[in-house]
Amino acid sequence: MRIKRFLFSIGSDPLQALPEGQVRLCARCFACVWDLSAHYGFRTTRCADKLITLKDALGKILGRFDKYLLHQLLMLFGLFSLILVLVFWVNKAVILLDRLMGDGQSITTFLKITTLGLPALISDVLPITAFIAAVFAINRMSSESELVVVQATGYSPWRLARPVLIFGILVTLMVASLTHALTPLAQRELSLRSAEISRDITAKLLTEGSFVHPIEGVTFYVREIPPSGELFDIYLSDSRTDGVRRNFLARRALIVKEDDGPVLLMFDGESHEYNSINKRLSVTTFKSFAYGMGDFLNTTSTAQRPLRAISTYEMMTSTSAVLLETGAEHIEMRKTIHDRNAKALLSIVAPLIGFAGLIAGGFSRFGLWRQIFLSFALLIFVKSIDSAGISATRRDPNDWPQLYMAFGVGLLITGALLWYAANPNMWRKKSPKANAETTQ
Repeated sequence: MRIKRFLFSIGSDPLQALPEGQVRLCARCFACVWDLSAHYGFRTTRCADKLITLKDALGKILGRFDKYLLHQLLMLFGLFSLILVLVFWVNKAVILLDRLMGDGQSITTFLKITTLGLPALISDVLPITAFIAAVFAINRMSSESELVVVQATGYSPWRLARPVLIFGILVTLMVASLTHALTPLAQRELSLRSAEISRDITAKLLTEGSFVHPIEGVTFYVREIPPSGELFDIYLSDSRTDGVRRNFLARRALIVKEDDGPVLLMFDGESHEYNSINKRLSVTTFKSFAYGMGDFLNTTSTAQRPLRAISTYEMMTSTSAVLLETGAEHIEMRKTIHDRNAKALLSIVAPLIGFAGLIAGGFSRFGLWRQIFLSFALLIFVKSIDSAGISATRRDPNDWPQLYMAFGVGLLITGALLWYAANPNMWRKKSPKANAETTQ
């Protein structure tokens, strides 16, 4: 505050009070030297065209600080986003790699599937990395006494929050572009790729002269597959039902595609059903028999797209066509759009909570570890409210306003912390000496 009073006591003409344009300010145990003549064109001679008031000079300095803090936030945000996305991507990729390689898929298919999952993964990670970047940047500036210098020049906590708010808006725009456009497109392509993989599994089932186990409890064998597509001398064993084993033998068979999955049509064969509980064997001879294979081949139809695979723009411009294609209700589509909006708005709240939690603690030579833990606890609290709102809308889509509860609570927490930081003496007890002076 001594620095602030000194600056305002100078007046509008710095040349009357500042020799050679030099301003030397001391804040506690360190000094800040601002060379106004080098940065803002001050001269010892009075030139009307180059005369700049101290108010304009301070305005430029405040703008530079905003750019400095915003640059630090964006740099840390990019670093932490890259690290966390790689960590989560590797965690999911290892599980997916075992499954795809076990099905005989190539490394190219694996890379395509994992790449299509990145937009959804990045949209989940960005709010977290924005919070970490804000906490890391403010903690470093506090430890290096940069915040003390800036606050001594007249910055209030509300004014300090401006670059953090701009940073949160930028991250929100990134998440919004992912949730409203890129993630639905990726989900659509992922559905198509999954259908292709299912068809590849069907082709893998048709292997001449070898026993194939598509899932646990099912065994399939075919002796010959001619160019006509028929299957000769097949064997199918199904023991998925407890205590019952079914075996099918047929001279020839065909695989027919239906809406609910492929169907195996067997001709001139027998069905053996053995019940291990009562030790009874039933043998049935048939001319033709249909056996559904869609339950264990896990094939999916891509004729209809789910709502998560449709962009928000298409929902808003082609509402009737989307509802007809998906078979969903209008309230479900509205809930999906609001869910995407609420997910993007969390990117504003997360860095503001991290900033406000640290700035409310003030300067401390012992660090801000308590404030950091408090910020993490507040973020977990806000995220739990968000999860509760998502669960409520899943039960009843008409409760979609609850999706914005986390955003509103986060803004209230940020405002309360900034108000406390701007008025720290409101909750502190006055000393006896101060009370005596007040009484006199």
